[in-house]
Amino acid sequence: MFKKIIFILAICALTYYAVTVHAVECPATGEAFPEVTLSVPENVKEKNYLGLENKGSFKISQIKAEVVILEIFSMYCPHCQKEALLVNELYNIIDNRQDIKEKIKIIGIGAGNTPFEVEVFKNQYDIPFPLFHDESFSIHEAIGDVRTPYFFVFKINKDGTNEIIYSKVGTIEDPEQFLNLILKESAKK
Repeated sequence: MFKKIIFILAICALTYYAVTVHAVECPATGEAFPEVTLSVPENVKEKNYLGLENKGSFKISQIKAEVVILEIFSMYCPHCQKEALLVNELYNIIDNRQDIKEKIKIIGIGAGNTPFEVEVFKNQYDIPFPLFHDESFSIHEAIGDVRTPYFFVFKINKDGTNEIIYSKVGTIEDPEQFLNLILKESAKK
């Protein structure tokens, strides 16, 4: 009996060690967002929106903007489906303000979603900004397996580095207030 207890405790300890050693923490405010690589959109309007000229792939820090709002979503997440209307409203508010239209860009990454699933989500909710797939969960894992929807907002510095100014799971609630918060936080840095 004693050997069984020791064996069970050893298995529990090894499992705990394996999970904690290999776990990636979510990047926090003040840290850099991991330099993930995405495929350049084939859609010319989306490519122009991001200020990309090349074909193939790009790093998020190559987006021609001062601030990037990134939503981690899943087409199967009911909260993400509800949030789509608010994020679309946020996009429209930014797009209608000439003073920030070129400075703030929004993108989404579909955690575990295939290109087909991302396209279905985009069409279903009439998403006006670029969405990217993360079918293999590689980006999702690199940012700590966050729940959805999750919002990262980061400044892109002139030297190509970035700094997270907002990192939070859940709704943006009020798009106008969220934008004001982002403008305030980005002005501090």
